[in-house]
Amino acid sequence: MEASDPTNEDHQARSNFVRGLVQSSREPNVLPSAFSRESPKRIVQFWNDLSQLPGDVRECIESWRKVEEEGFELFLFDEHQAKDFIRRKLGPRYEKAYDKCYHPAMQSDYFRLCYVHAEGGCYVDTDDVYHGPAIQYLFSDGRLKIQPLCYDLSTDEMVPPSIFTEPGANALSWIFYFNNNPLIAVRGHPIVERVLARATLALERDVVGELPDIQSTTGPGNLTKSIFDAVTNDGQIAGGLLVLCDWEGVATSRWPLSYRNDERNWRLSNRREYRR
Repeated sequence: MEASDPTNEDHQARSNFVRGLVQSSREPNVLPSAFSRESPKRIVQFWNDLSQLPGDVRECIESWRKVEEEGFELFLFDEHQAKDFIRRKLGPRYEKAYDKCYHPAMQSDYFRLCYVHAEGGCYVDTDDVYHGPAIQYLFSDGRLKIQPLCYDLSTDEMVPPSIFTEPGANALSWIFYFNNNPLIAVRGHPIVERVLARATLALERDVVGELPDIQSTTGPGNLTKSIFDAVTNDGQIAGGLLVLCDWEGVATSRWPLSYRNDERNWRLSNRREYRR
């Protein structure tokens, strides 16, 4: 009998865990007091070089201007402003970790963790288009609010939420995981703290001759693994998490966009040195 692959088993365990949370997601009868305070009403975004902001990405960013009418603040950081924020709010260790983020997508991944941990609020990717519904309810408490995703290995396509969120929906080729966009939480949320700590340690680990994988080091893979470990070790912390199965009604990522065809697309530059 061939030995099973522990890595594949680990990935499958995490996928099953996410599926269980997604398909049984319910509002708690009593909100844990630790997460009863409101999250700051601010939307934070990142683009590494604002002097070279593509017009189609600018349109996505501008779509969020509507929430200012509801009392929200909007912040847009570039790579230098993000580094300065990390240095001032978290210190040299985190600044050095940020410096090891070799691609703009990786900088964005790491910065959002630093910002939400230090200040709280909502991080949204700059390629997300806001559709206009009221979003105040997402900030009425301090729970971490994240979007689930499902990828079908057999078709190389994403499974629509309307399908994979239905109780019992599954296929052997489906991989369930959490997206790190949006990322909404109160300042100092314990899960965000854990995700940031794991990303920082991964960036500090020197691997000779190889750049780290973006997705598993700072992106959705890191988020999913961190949540899986946190809830496995402390089941009560699940009360500080809310899975947003209907986020696509609020915003969706625009495809195509001009930058997706060059090195600014992390999928084309993963584990490669980024050149402007």
